[in-house]
Amino acid sequence: MWKDVKLPEGKILIPGVVGHSSDFIEHPDLVAERLVRFAELVGKENVIAGTDCGLGGRVGHPSIVWAKLQALAEGAELASEQLWG
Repeated sequence: MWKDVKLPEGKILIPGVVGHSSDFIEHPDLVAERLVRFAELVGKENVIAGTDCGLGGRVGHPSIVWAKLQALAEGAELASEQLWG
């Protein structure tokens, strides 16, 4: 969609780059890849990493939630290094 639609001026995009519907823990490289892909479409200054939806009661165990958030943070750091240098 973001190839065809321009993000409105002053808006940011917070894509869900880790999922809430399974206990699969995304690799930080995958998170970074997703973030870079969005940044290339809407501008790196307009993207903030987020979760698909609330992780609270949807993921099997709190340790999985924390692992997903760790992957989110590490992936965001990797994407920042790629995008901002």
